[in-house]
Amino acid sequence: MLLDLQLDARPDHALERARELRETGAAGLFTFEGPHDVFLPLAAIAGQVDADLMTNVAIAMPRSPMHLAHTAWDLQLMSRGRFRLGLGSQIQPHIEKRYGARWSPPAARMAEIVAAVRAILTSWQDGTRLEFRGEHTTHTLMPPTFVPGPNPYGPPPLLLGALGPVMTRTAAQAADGLLVMPFHTHQHFLQRTLPAVAEGLARRELTDTPFAVFPQTIVAMGRTDAEVEAARTGVRRLLAFYGSTPAYRPVLDVEGWGDLQPELNRLSKTGDVASMFALVDDTMLDTIAVAGTPEECAAEIRHRFEGQPHVADRIGCYFPGYEPPADQIAALASSLR
Repeated sequence: MLLDLQLDARPDHALERARELRETGAAGLFTFEGPHDVFLPLAAIAGQVDADLMTNVAIAMPRSPMHLAHTAWDLQLMSRGRFRLGLGSQIQPHIEKRYGARWSPPAARMAEIVAAVRAILTSWQDGTRLEFRGEHTTHTLMPPTFVPGPNPYGPPPLLLGALGPVMTRTAAQAADGLLVMPFHTHQHFLQRTLPAVAEGLARRELTDTPFAVFPQTIVAMGRTDAEVEAARTGVRRLLAFYGSTPAYRPVLDVEGWGDLQPELNRLSKTGDVASMFALVDDTMLDTIAVAGTPEECAAEIRHRFEGQPHVADRIGCYFPGYEPPADQIAALASSLR
């Protein structure tokens, strides 16, 4: 398996950081919609670092499909065909109160956004007339002045981030790939994610295009007991935050921990973070995340994902709240390969 890592750097430091991560053996780098723009760090390194690049994810609802298409097209050019556009929906409060955009039922909206971006990219690549009419967006005007022309590397793949069954089915039905949210368990992946993928593929009209599942996982890694315990502390904090969110309760339900979600949510509102962390016991951490030495983590990742239908030969890894040394990341990348 190939290793993808988060490029968690400001745009002005992105190139230096990207080179450091690439030297560890990471095959790909991805950005997320956080304190900095999701696209600019990738633009800063595209063509400068020999790595696959991806947004993971760009929040789609506040953006025009035309803007997404132009940015994806140019990053595909700049990276010489090594860019993947990963899109996500976010939750209603963020869409309305942070982005100031309009909310609508997310699965149908995301399917339309993916279809609109695909229609624009296809129009540019094939020279066909742009004629997309949806419920939320319409694209029927494309004068030659605004056509970038065929991309020598082809249009970039369109991936969709999902956790629940409806959005997962939507990804399999409409996109080129599914980005599996990192807060999940092996049992949830087998019992909920893959069956929803199969249902979406059965409805898929894009029968001539490939589809892949891109798994992601949270990793607590170290060489010594002290290093692993420090990493587990960072992971525990992230899992408590994820677990407090109602959208993630289905993952806990699969394992019989669903009642923890409202309690975590209640504690998050009171600010009692210590009690939140205490609710994430070792069993929960080891079931959701992957922990141990680089070699042990690689073995567990392979156990969870290798041999499953449609699963890509690469894994996105997160190291929340800590930064493993470069040699440990290199060992993880080597063991995965």
